[in-house]
Amino acid sequence: MGASLKKGLAEFIGTFVLVLFGCGSAATAGGNLGNLGIAMAFGLSIVAMAYAIGPVSGCHINPAVSLAMWMRRKLSGGDFLLYVLFQIAGGLAGAAVLYAIIDSTGAAVTGLGANGFGEGYGIGISLTMAIVVEIILTFVFVYTILGVTSEEGNGRIAGLVIGLTLAFVHILGIALTGTSVNPARSLAPAVLLGGTALEQVWVFLAAPLVGAALAAVVHRALNRK
Repeated sequence: MGASLKKGLAEFIGTFVLVLFGCGSAATAGGNLGNLGIAMAFGLSIVAMAYAIGPVSGCHINPAVSLAMWMRRKLSGGDFLLYVLFQIAGGLAGAAVLYAIIDSTGAAVTGLGANGFGEGYGIGISLTMAIVVEIILTFVFVYTILGVTSEEGNGRIAGLVIGLTLAFVHILGIALTGTSVNPARSLAPAVLLGGTALEQVWVFLAAPLVGAALAAVVHRALNRK
């Protein structure tokens, strides 16, 4: 198996796990877990995958992270496209399995952990504030990733730091937008649910990419030798 395919499959597996366990926790047990429990489900998914697939692909499992790594010249253009393709596929697969699990119970499939904003979602923030929130949350998340992975000596703790940071941004973001910071994680539930989730998903594709790009620019400026 070629090195590129190995990386792609690793990204597929990682994104599959993130969506199935993160979104699955929100969709099936959110009422029992609460926002902190859901946040930890997403964060622990990252911790587990960082140590499982990190040695193969770096465990981006997020197009926004891959964009920042490409901008910082830590990822080639070809690998960037490969990563995003497999991340989207992994997210769709994870959401499809989650959909099948919920559907098998006879219950209506209405959530899947989809992101959103406006009346009826979370505390009902506006479109503008949803964009601002996602840019800020993604900036914090990706900037932390760039910082902790910039020193080779941080390799043993990087996965833990990144996972806890994802949980950290979810604690604030869940009540606002559901917390995307990851276009692949947002696209998958929206495609399967359709309706409002699909109409609003452009925010959760564009804003995280903007936040990640800003993080890459700021990291380069502050860490220039």
